[in-house]
Amino acid sequence: MDLFESAAEESPSRPLAIRMSPRSLEEYVGQEHLVGPGKLLRRLLEANRIVSLILYGPPGTGKTAFARLVARRTKSRFVAMNAVTSGLADLRKVVEEAMDHKKLYQQSTILFLDEIHHFNKSQQDALLPHLEQGNLLLVGATTQNPFFALNNALLSRSRVCELRLLGEKDLSLILDRALQDKERGLGNHRVALTPEARAHLVKAASGDGRTLLNALEVGVLTTPPDADGLIHFDLEVAQESIQKKRVQYDASGDQHYDTISAFIKSIRGSDPDAALYWLAKMLYAGEDPRFIARRLVISASEDVGNADPQALPLAVAAQQALEFIGLPEGRIPLAQATVYLACAPKSNAAYMGLENATGDVVKETTKEVPVHLKDAHYSGAKVLGHGEGYQYAHDFQDHYVKQEYAPNLGRYYTPTNLGYEAKIKAWLEHLKELESAPKPAEDKK
Repeated sequence: MDLFESAAEESPSRPLAIRMSPRSLEEYVGQEHLVGPGKLLRRLLEANRIVSLILYGPPGTGKTAFARLVARRTKSRFVAMNAVTSGLADLRKVVEEAMDHKKLYQQSTILFLDEIHHFNKSQQDALLPHLEQGNLLLVGATTQNPFFALNNALLSRSRVCELRLLGEKDLSLILDRALQDKERGLGNHRVALTPEARAHLVKAASGDGRTLLNALEVGVLTTPPDADGLIHFDLEVAQESIQKKRVQYDASGDQHYDTISAFIKSIRGSDPDAALYWLAKMLYAGEDPRFIARRLVISASEDVGNADPQALPLAVAAQQALEFIGLPEGRIPLAQATVYLACAPKSNAAYMGLENATGDVVKETTKEVPVHLKDAHYSGAKVLGHGEGYQYAHDFQDHYVKQEYAPNLGRYYTPTNLGYEAKIKAWLEHLKELESAPKPAEDKK
């Protein structure tokens, strides 16, 4: 079926989001970094030099709309497939029809493959020879990062374009067009949209144009007009139409990793407000709270460390409290730990010390344990000389004595001047002063 027949596209029975699909570059909203004046995709379209594309981005940002636009602009035959429901047999049939169509009508075929990340390796490989031979042009759409989800061979034959969430101005423009368009939109309805309702729809859509149009259509078509035929679309109607705000989040994809990255970096950057925002987003979107708790425990050691030794016990306590009480109350100890870690002095000295020591273990010759430190608690150890010459630190002043604990080591741990670690640094400097003249402990005299 040709998806670009105007009568089919603009049929009132089809969803508003489909009917309002842009028919030209001028109608396409958003993605200025790709289709704005002088940008790559616009230049390719205007020069009719379109190449195979992988459109990657969140739902409702215009991937399908752009694929339709490419076919219209290039006057190509358009075939749509969904990788979830299609297989190699379907692909072979599309290729055969594309080759026949090119011979008969000298018209190229664009294959729009939605959810392309669901194609396995062999299915992706099956596309390669047909792309190379020019049997068809591929426009793949995916919400998953293609550099993880797709084969390198397919990526090398395509141009990856990342689509971004639509801004509030973009969504507001889409809203106005739908309300004014009498041919494809809701322009034949008299709608009084309040500023509060508009703001709620735009914000609740969270960058998703499809969600916005679906909510608008539901609200207009289900709200009875008054005696004058006017539909009052107020805040209450908007809230009922869009229900719970949609948050762009995928539990195992980029949003998952990007959001937890922003969360940890906000803690590391000592910004409790930003950290709480990303925490709230993850919890609202249904992220596993145990995953968040584990990352808090890691951050307590990696980012706060000995600058505040209470950070780790508090993070562990938050993790245990979450396991004990569950959600929704478990959010509270997670918030407490988040704020504490964000506000705490920071030091990664212990973590970096481990990294540096590990580097020596991996790269350098493995060091032997000094004889005086070897275990001397078994029969025959004395014969081997194990433990001979070892000095018991508690027998000396401040429970410290200078002796070799590992041969020829570099400096791994360098405490900072922040928080409790400043006290650790001062203590280590004090111990160095004792090295020149070790004294017996007072209680041992």
